[in-house]
Amino acid sequence: MSKAVGGAVVRNRVKRRLRHLVAAEFGRLETPIDLVVRALPPAAEGDLAGDFGSALNQCLRKLAA
Repeated sequence: MSKAVGGAVVRNRVKRRLRHLVAAEFGRLETPIDLVVRALPPAAEGDLAGDFGSALNQCLRKLAA
């Protein structure tokens, strides 16, 4: 994770939140996929759960098409 996201404490907090979100969502996936998640600087203050959920839904729709 880039230092642009914030200091070490902020980066680790964002990393832990992302890990938790990914682990919760992987249960609903029917087939195994490789997933790369990149945190941008606004991830430190924004609605990470909502943004991740909508991005994952968009990716799954594209995979299903």
